[in-house]
Amino acid sequence: MDAARKHDSTGFAAPADANNRVAPKADDERVTPMMEQYLEIKTANPDCLLFYRMGDFYEMFFQDAEIASRALGIVLTKRGKHLGVDIPMCGVPIERADEYLHRLIALGHRVAVCEQMEDPAEAKKRGSKSVVRRDVVRLVTSGTLTEDSLLDARRNNYLVALVRARTSSAGDDVRFALAFLDISTGEFRLTECDRVGLAAEIARLEPSEIIVSDALYGDSDMVPLLRSLPAVTPLTRDVFDGATAERRLASYFAVATTEAFGMFSRLELTAAAACITYVERTQIGKRPPLSPPVREAQGATMAIDAATRANLELMRTLAGERSGSLAAAIDRTVSAAGSRLLAQRLAAPLTDPAAIGARLDAVSFFIADFALGRDLRGRLAAAPDLARALARLVVGRGGPRDLAAIQIGLVTAAEIASRLAQSASASAEIADAAAALCRPDAAVAAELAAALGDELPAFKRDGGFVRAGYDGALDEARGLRDESRRVIAGLQARYAEETQIRALKIRHNNVLGYFVDVTAQHGDKLMKPPFNATFIHRQTLAGQVRFTTTELADLEAKIANAADRALGLELAIFERLSERVVAAAEQIKAAAQALAVIDVATALAALAVERDYVRPEIDAGIDFMVTGGRHPVVEQALDGPFVANDCDLSPPDGGAGRIYVVTGPNMAGKSTYLRQNALIAILAQMGSFVPATKARIGVVDRLFSRVGAADDLARGRSTFMVEMVETAAILNQAAPRSLVILDEIGRGTATFDGLSIAWATIEHLHETNRCRALFATHFHELTALAGKLPRLFNATVRVREWQGEVVFLHEVIAGAADRSYGIQVAKLAGLPPAVIERAKLVLAELEAEDRTSPARKLIDDLPLFAAAPRASAPAPRNEPADLVIAALAALNPDEMSPRDALEALYALKLKAAEKK
Repeated sequence: MDAARKHDSTGFAAPADANNRVAPKADDERVTPMMEQYLEIKTANPDCLLFYRMGDFYEMFFQDAEIASRALGIVLTKRGKHLGVDIPMCGVPIERADEYLHRLIALGHRVAVCEQMEDPAEAKKRGSKSVVRRDVVRLVTSGTLTEDSLLDARRNNYLVALVRARTSSAGDDVRFALAFLDISTGEFRLTECDRVGLAAEIARLEPSEIIVSDALYGDSDMVPLLRSLPAVTPLTRDVFDGATAERRLASYFAVATTEAFGMFSRLELTAAAACITYVERTQIGKRPPLSPPVREAQGATMAIDAATRANLELMRTLAGERSGSLAAAIDRTVSAAGSRLLAQRLAAPLTDPAAIGARLDAVSFFIADFALGRDLRGRLAAAPDLARALARLVVGRGGPRDLAAIQIGLVTAAEIASRLAQSASASAEIADAAAALCRPDAAVAAELAAALGDELPAFKRDGGFVRAGYDGALDEARGLRDESRRVIAGLQARYAEETQIRALKIRHNNVLGYFVDVTAQHGDKLMKPPFNATFIHRQTLAGQVRFTTTELADLEAKIANAADRALGLELAIFERLSERVVAAAEQIKAAAQALAVIDVATALAALAVERDYVRPEIDAGIDFMVTGGRHPVVEQALDGPFVANDCDLSPPDGGAGRIYVVTGPNMAGKSTYLRQNALIAILAQMGSFVPATKARIGVVDRLFSRVGAADDLARGRSTFMVEMVETAAILNQAAPRSLVILDEIGRGTATFDGLSIAWATIEHLHETNRCRALFATHFHELTALAGKLPRLFNATVRVREWQGEVVFLHEVIAGAADRSYGIQVAKLAGLPPAVIERAKLVLAELEAEDRTSPARKLIDDLPLFAAAPRASAPAPRNEPADLVIAALAALNPDEMSPRDALEALYALKLKAAEKK
């Protein structure tokens, strides 16, 4: 997306391509009123595909139609001409609009939804050529979705506003503020970070859309990051105006000052106001039920960069699937809101031991009273998604099923609150949740239950959702609509009885409408008193006389309008019920959040009991001791038992943490061992029990992982370059409280280059970063460093050779491996026997050489890594070589004859000989 753009009134950056705009009309050009209206609306929304409502379809024209037909695989047709050229057109039916919207949004498009704002009959009253009034009611973008069909129920749909400020005159010290909200749930938070932490924050949130200013989008320093993100929307400067930020934010929440929400920096207020402004513009004035912004303190959560999240497969595997990820392995929640909250906690483990302890207390409570947890989980499973149903109702996109979701959710909340009230030992977190469940007014749920029928349509426009007997006027309208024949028959029977004319009939035609029909002999009777006061003569035919009555005329009018009136009454009831729900929005949101908290706590308790997890001990120290640790994902994937292993990275002398150098063959489980300890730290700090027999963990402030191999060809990076970039980030950022896992550093280049890099990396981790670390390698020479570095310890994965085959025991023990068993693994992989035999011969020859002596000599000869780097001494000068090089540089071969060249060669030889 080009940074040099024009802008429309919404603040969206408009494309410079003019294909969607139309040249000024010539005097003799004729444009239909409908097309004139379309072009006017399209010009106001140039950066969006325009869904233009025409009856039961959303139509698209011109370039929009061409784009949509390709994206959606629908037929491209034509409708009339414009400027002498056929107008391309395609359309989607109203009832399937969400499906097509989902596909367009997934492809990165924005859609402006243009609805008919009046009934076509009203337009006709203004003249036969009058056009139905239309207007855009919503701009659909990936970060502003509310429909269930467009959202993933198990993850948040965050919109992020990113703002930058330089904090020094030199411009090299910058701060960023991020405001992120989910209009489908109402969450709204703010945070600040520096340039180093920005990518990690974005990776944590996984936003669906990021809004930035034009200036920031075009900044060369930000291009590499912003262009790598999936959905970045540049907006005009006014959206990010810091001078008006606080006023805009206060206006949205109808408060005098934002100080009521806490103290925010100007940078944070600017980001928050940008989010609010964007939401208001995309929702065309509708205001989703957002909670007041909450500031997240910097350092309150474990920092995990994007590479580490991908390597550890926290939310999805490297293949992009949720199945096989840590999130899938531990998710035992039974509600969509609970699943979202679990994902939030997994993405942002806490760093405050007290807060972590409060979450662990909630899990312990439900383990201790497992029957209570099981009962609550059964109730939670039937609870709908309260938060998202509420959001749709507030912005006017809700339906009868959303009202039913609120009703069922509130009843469930009351039942769970009652159940928890019977337990006096609930943890603080669960007690707070129980209190929140009691806040909604029970009368709201009662009225919804009384009003809503048992079978509900998806859309309010379909009608039929109000329970019979709830509203007398509606029942009457429905009776006229659905039982008009019975009503007419009843009136006919009454008239026949009153007049004693059994042949009296009520009939209908298109001229008279409904009328009373009697034979000629009875006609005179109805024209005389007392019947002439009721029956009004309309028409006399041969043998027939026709009458009407005031009652029949009124009934005819009611029957004619009964369907519209019934739907109108239902829609009015819907609006009244929605208003009642919206008025209780804050209490409903609190109850929704409380249900999610209970769901997560009971789910983690069920997981702990099911998988035999243990409560970790979390403190502010830097210990890291795991006994009998297991990989939470691999363990569930195995048919047999998982081999548990210990890990102790606690300081050996009360200072900095240990570094394990882990050696062993491929396939033995080194990478699994590294990952499982990182995952145990994440689980512990998110508030979960962990797969171990015992765990004591000093809070990890930053987690780094460099595991696996992958290139990044789109950014011009080879596999080794990606490895080095990630390693550089670790060495530049890791601190004593960090946990680092590194796997096979240096294997992507030549042997001695790789060994040198791995060697220097270990020294840097030990002497400069001073962090807790696990370092897996096939460079066995590195194990000798344990004799020189006091906090470096060797560990290896046990294997056993049996009749020429290698048996992996997957047990990590103290010590160092002396070989990698690569040939045995290659044989298991199916390499041809000839290749295996040849490899054995080559290996035997290489092992015959003494390759360990040079490494041991290096250990003795090389000084340890110095924390303060010294300037390299200049290389000694070689004067004869310098003179020869200077003489060569003075020669011009193109101007020399063969004789001149020969003489020059002799002269150079003489210079070299003289200086020796």
